[in-house]
Amino acid sequence: MKAFLLTQSLTPIHVEQLAGQFALPDMTLPFLGSRRKMPMHRIVRLEGEGNYTLFHFSDGSHLMVSITLKKLEERLSDKVFVRPHKKNIINLLYLEALHPENQQLSVSLVNGDRVEVSRRKASSFMKQVRGFQEELLILSANPFAISKIVA
Repeated sequence: MKAFLLTQSLTPIHVEQLAGQFALPDMTLPFLGSRRKMPMHRIVRLEGEGNYTLFHFSDGSHLMVSITLKKLEERLSDKVFVRPHKKNIINLLYLEALHPENQQLSVSLVNGDRVEVSRRKASSFMKQVRGFQEELLILSANPFAISKIVA
């Protein structure tokens, strides 16, 4: 089983800077009877469990909300969030490697999670990953974008 490593994993500082480049807003989520703003770029993945969604954040914390994955998918930026399987949405900023195994593709994330990619969605998923990587290359090659990222 050979894993295809993607470009070097992004550091938390790079993720913060790229969040500005991709214009990732905060997401307001229900939390213990009130609402709380959560930075979208800190979401590593979302895992659907019936009418609930479990958020996995970059600091290792989790939050379960009573909103379906489908409803949340509509609110997420399609520039960095992709749905490789009916049960998961992942943030491409935290993608570490691709694992093709016997006609089944899975991905590993920087937090150690491994997520399967459905066979039906594998082709479109790979297109989204390539597009995202190209966007990162453009941002890193553009001196104006770099100065905005570094600033």
